[in-house]
Amino acid sequence: MTTKSPATAVLPPQAAAPEPPTPAARVTLRGTAKTGRRLAVPRSVRRCAGPVGLVLLWFLTSATGLLPESVLASPVDVVKQAVELTESGELPGAIAASGRRAAIGFLIGASVALTLSLSAGLFRLGEDVIDSSMGMFRAIPWVGLIPLFIVWFGIEETPKIALVALGVTYPLYFNIYAGIRSTDAQLVEAARMMGLGRLGLIKYVILPSALPGALVGLRYALSTAWLALVFAEQINADAGLGYLMSNAQQYFRTDVIVLCLAVYALLGLACDFAVRILSRRLLTWRANFEGEV
Repeated sequence: MTTKSPATAVLPPQAAAPEPPTPAARVTLRGTAKTGRRLAVPRSVRRCAGPVGLVLLWFLTSATGLLPESVLASPVDVVKQAVELTESGELPGAIAASGRRAAIGFLIGASVALTLSLSAGLFRLGEDVIDSSMGMFRAIPWVGLIPLFIVWFGIEETPKIALVALGVTYPLYFNIYAGIRSTDAQLVEAARMMGLGRLGLIKYVILPSALPGALVGLRYALSTAWLALVFAEQINADAGLGYLMSNAQQYFRTDVIVLCLAVYALLGLACDFAVRILSRRLLTWRANFEGEV
């Protein structure tokens, strides 16, 4: 009699332990890296290529007579005039006077814009009262208010500073207001579920979300401040870059006019560069697309 051997149990293979998930790396969306060797031109050189090319074209057209001096002075004459006005102290004094007006007007306009945008962005009552009025006043050309400012404030420093403040207010207000209202509602709800109160919600959620828009508004506001100053300093000014331009206009000195315009442009470029650096410092937490190579 044969005995059957007990059936051998076939055990399933032991399941491999799942590997722990690797932590997600923070990704900044940059341009796709190109493989292969090629000559890389620094970005600083590329940024300067446009302005340098325009100045070179200006010099060539002036030197060959295609651009008459009665129409526009050559860059050589502009540089000579810059040296003369700097040595006499007129140009540094004009820059100081214009800078003081721009700084005071910017501080006033930024304070007003910040107060109004926070009131309209954080509270519905503030939005109902403020936002529609700001939209209405924005449609009025602020340059057209110069005669009214002269009637109200006279012809001294006050109308010049008021015009700069008015030009600064609108871009700052609308960008900060839009940044506050573009905050993710789900993020706000999650913060409330975690126990954040109103002040904590504003400090840790709403204001950081509005910061990118506020910095964009700051760039626009600074450029608008210098633009408003060009018009403001035409109001019976006795100092400043606008004063130099007015005197040069009477004597058809295009070299002085171009010099003053170049100084305005350089001051605006310096302000824009400062805001760019500030944006990089304050927005390190944000992953940005920085363009292709």
